[in-house]
Amino acid sequence: MTAAPPSDDIAKLAKGGRTSFFGFLLRLAARLPFLFIAGQLYGADRLGEFAYATMVIELAAQLATLGLKRGLAAELAKGDRPQAHVVWDALVLAWLLAALAAGILAAFPTLMFPKGLSASGLDQLLPLIALAIVGSDVSLAALAYRHDIAAQVRARSIVEPWTLTLVAAALAFTFFVNDGLLLAFAASLVAAFVVSLVPCVRAFGWPRGWAPHPERLGRLARQNIPLAGADAIEWGTRRLDLFILGLFAGPAIVGVYYVAQQVASLVQKLKTSFDPVLAPVLTTALARGDRAAVAAHIRQVGFWVIAAQLGVALTLGLTGEAVLDLVGKDFTGGALLLGIMLGAEVIFATAAVSEAALVYMSRHRNLMLSLATIGVQAAVTVVLAQRFGGEGAAAGLAIAALVGSASKAWLLGRLLGEPVVGVRWPLLLAAAAAIAVGLLLWNLPTWPRMLLGIPLILGAYGVVMWRWGFTADDRVLFRMRKGA
Repeated sequence: MTAAPPSDDIAKLAKGGRTSFFGFLLRLAARLPFLFIAGQLYGADRLGEFAYATMVIELAAQLATLGLKRGLAAELAKGDRPQAHVVWDALVLAWLLAALAAGILAAFPTLMFPKGLSASGLDQLLPLIALAIVGSDVSLAALAYRHDIAAQVRARSIVEPWTLTLVAAALAFTFFVNDGLLLAFAASLVAAFVVSLVPCVRAFGWPRGWAPHPERLGRLARQNIPLAGADAIEWGTRRLDLFILGLFAGPAIVGVYYVAQQVASLVQKLKTSFDPVLAPVLTTALARGDRAAVAAHIRQVGFWVIAAQLGVALTLGLTGEAVLDLVGKDFTGGALLLGIMLGAEVIFATAAVSEAALVYMSRHRNLMLSLATIGVQAAVTVVLAQRFGGEGAAAGLAIAALVGSASKAWLLGRLLGEPVVGVRWPLLLAAAAAIAVGLLLWNLPTWPRMLLGIPLILGAYGVVMWRWGFTADDRVLFRMRKGA
């Protein structure tokens, strides 16, 4: 018989999950208006340019963060130095690497604006936004170590997406319209950085008696290289398809794919929402040598993530054509590839949750599996994207998700000596109920299909899951108690 997670750990995970799910809803409320504004006011071509340029900058920032979004928790847990000193070491290291990456992109702007995409006057300055991205990531990781998930919700789910949406809407009617999306992107990340750094400084204080030291920063960098590689590869698996598609297709097709990808990424956020609270709980369990508890945490969070992702994926998939129609008539052709992407994100859940423990238990083997997964994705996507376009690129993502989840769950289960997969049979019953409702509403016009379909499909799924899928431990996620 497998062990159950300790009740206090369940409470911590549930509290973080509730806060993060609220953040997901806020992000959803902001992301859809942005896609509507971008599609209607800027068009598929400019949206495609925006998608490619921001993807390259985010990759540079991801590499510069050097795995500290998860590695910082382990560094803070050592307790051998003042926490403020550890946090500022991480910030300085990330900023130095981000500055290096920004310099490379500024020197070679065609990396952001390749053939077929037109570079603007922002090509020299835009890469500097990588410094704001890494500063925000490290600050929020430090706050998460103290279980302050609300800071992440404010920065990532309120300030960042709503700044992006509102600035993009305002600039669409000015002479900045050609660069409006990129300027909005920069403004949103600067705003998110400010509201991330301020509470971090309040929580940890200024690092009195601290000074950056090359040897110490170098040691921190070396320790996090395997984790950085895993993070970059995980990020890359959700961008490689867009990158490869951009090599074979024009900006308009890239723009359609980007919109579908953004809708599908909302499902992914349900998993990443648990990262800040899951990392401290896992590191604590590993520090006391309780591998059964680690496996129980992975199963518990895995089930929560899969259950939430499947419900949202089915809802968005069954109303996908209507959702994309709101962005613009040019985007409705992306409904099929949206459905494939949503399925891929659900499959990816097992790999992502398993990796939350693997990065602490077997960093190098986890990195090797990540490299193998992205290698499979690259090979398959190059073949399928040339023949089937966006749908082929999405299929490559789904195949990679299956390979990654199977291999990482197997490795973690072997290391822990316990099962780690969070799939349960009531998920199939709930999915059948959601699909049945979605098919009944299939032929409705756009607005009725959305306004009726989203609550009814999600409601049918939720009722079945609540009645037959959730145990008492699962329902802690929905229990609003003071201090819980």
